[in-house]
Amino acid sequence: MHLKRWITAIVLIPFLILLISIGGTFLLAVVINAAVIIALWEYFRIGLNTAESEKLNAQSISILSFQSLSFFTGSAVIWAAYFHSFKMVLCIISFNFIVCALVSFSKFKFDSSVLEIVFKQVLGVIYIPFFLSYLVLIRNGNDGVSWIFFLLILVFIGDTAAYYAGTYFGRHKLCPAVSPNKTIEGSVGGLAANLVVGALFKYFFMPSLSWGLSILFFFSIGVAGQVGDLFESELKRASHIKDSGTLFPGHGGILDRIDALLFAAPVAYFFKEYVLTG
Repeated sequence: MHLKRWITAIVLIPFLILLISIGGTFLLAVVINAAVIIALWEYFRIGLNTAESEKLNAQSISILSFQSLSFFTGSAVIWAAYFHSFKMVLCIISFNFIVCALVSFSKFKFDSSVLEIVFKQVLGVIYIPFFLSYLVLIRNGNDGVSWIFFLLILVFIGDTAAYYAGTYFGRHKLCPAVSPNKTIEGSVGGLAANLVVGALFKYFFMPSLSWGLSILFFFSIGVAGQVGDLFESELKRASHIKDSGTLFPGHGGILDRIDALLFAAPVAYFFKEYVLTG
């Protein structure tokens, strides 16, 4: 498992570096759009692996319309962010909810639990494309390339450090009801790595940033990433699924790889726009 994780990482890291540094915002948006579609498919696979969804299927209440709408809405959100229209992003998400409500009316007479599918669809659109759209907004902003690298390094190093610290030193469970394998030691190790790597990146590449606020930024990204990791674990545990997919050997699916990034991206955008450089 460890070997597969490292081989996958070694293959993907050069691609990410080229994509971010020379690919431009358009290509990044294309890749994020593709990731959104796959992640939403994985999300619905997780969310619909329940007794309630089986009941819906047994009563011929199709969820295809809700899934298709989420793919369309997710793509629209990413491209609205690409064209610098955050207000349009909010409108798209609002219209998505309205359309879901309209679709649910014809299905409600068969089973009122269709409302659960509506809830999951709306949550999925916010959870995946809306949160990922912050990456496009960051890339579109001033010094966007550096900030994207900054965020990815903090998230991925923190995640890796938490994994290995928990594997070798973990003794006390962090949140056993959600993820039995995650430990307090792993969490602390991940946060420590966030602080160290963040400080090095700030010192060499962003020396003008305030040290005090930067440390708060590193810590906030670390916490947000761990919350995102636990939230996806909660989704999978509720549906009795180990991994969201099998796309990345040793890592699972796309949602397994970006779960921490999903929660960290809006936090990074907030700090970049309103705290550190605002």
